[in-house]
Amino acid sequence: MVVEMSGVVKGWIPVVLMVVFQTGYAGMIILVKMAATDGMNLRIFSAYRFLSATIFLTPLAFFFEQKNRAKLTKMVLLQAFLAALFGGLLAQNFFVESLALTSATFSAAMTNLIPAVTFIMSILFRLERLELNTVSGKAKLGGTLIGLSGAMLITFYKGMEFRLWSTHADVAHPNETHVVQPHKQHGTGGHILGSFLAFANCIAYSIWLIAQAKLSKKYHSHYSGAALVTSMASVQCVVAALAMERNWSEWGFGWNIKLLATAYMGIVSTALSLPLIHWCMKMRGPVFASAFMPLSLVVVAILGTFILKENLFLGSLLGGMLIVCGVYMVLWGKSKEMKQQQQQSNLLATEANHSVEIISK
Repeated sequence: MVVEMSGVVKGWIPVVLMVVFQTGYAGMIILVKMAATDGMNLRIFSAYRFLSATIFLTPLAFFFEQKNRAKLTKMVLLQAFLAALFGGLLAQNFFVESLALTSATFSAAMTNLIPAVTFIMSILFRLERLELNTVSGKAKLGGTLIGLSGAMLITFYKGMEFRLWSTHADVAHPNETHVVQPHKQHGTGGHILGSFLAFANCIAYSIWLIAQAKLSKKYHSHYSGAALVTSMASVQCVVAALAMERNWSEWGFGWNIKLLATAYMGIVSTALSLPLIHWCMKMRGPVFASAFMPLSLVVVAILGTFILKENLFLGSLLGGMLIVCGVYMVLWGKSKEMKQQQQQSNLLATEANHSVEIISK
């Protein structure tokens, strides 16, 4: 009985960790939106994020992998550079800029397109095959098209406005009596630009996933690999920020929401999340980890209405539901494909063992 209970508890640990991770990710979106609204320079924010992540990860990599650290090669350095470029410099800057131009709920919804976009990128890089003669292939293609349709819907259609509840609390702007919504602040043009930047973030993040997967196969020291990527991303983001922002006063900030958002995103959302995600994927696989992505959308929608005074629109609700449905179709198709491949591998292994037995007789 004790053994069964311990097995149940162990089985629930990855679930609890993924819920914690997605809740923490939702908190990161809210904090970044608050910092952007407070006037923080977003390029400098990206540089500080990876600097803080590097400072936190480097000692962990040194102590935990000091004796068994994998050897660095030119290919590993190239893959780490590409991972830092797409997952750090490009994806991070695209994301924070789109978040500043749109709403927190919109940005959270768009990140759920990443599995579908990754599927498209994998086909372009010939890492996946579009097998329309199979159920899994049709599910992945259908899920991708449904997800993209949802993204188009929340970009170009607003519809009626919903208020989840009425509250006088305004954590983001305690001294202001009225908060201008992002879509009103920047106009329709700003919302469309933010939408394209959000989609560009999905593309850059998908390329990062592919580069990170290749890096993990060649470089098995995960803490050191993460520290290597974040350090390269730090250099790239600092250089980009220095080239575009010459005002040195922008680089300093006191004990405020900007400092909190920077520390939270660098340490919690980057340094701590990378080992957690790796552990969950090792226990249950990438499909399991990806299945929890829509949870952050729900948390952001709730927190956004309470903390940021964001109101939901019919287009956002319908588009978000389409994106979530598309995500699960892609994940279901990928899961079914992986099971079929595993069954084929087991069948081939059984036939090979049977052939060896016949030969030995």
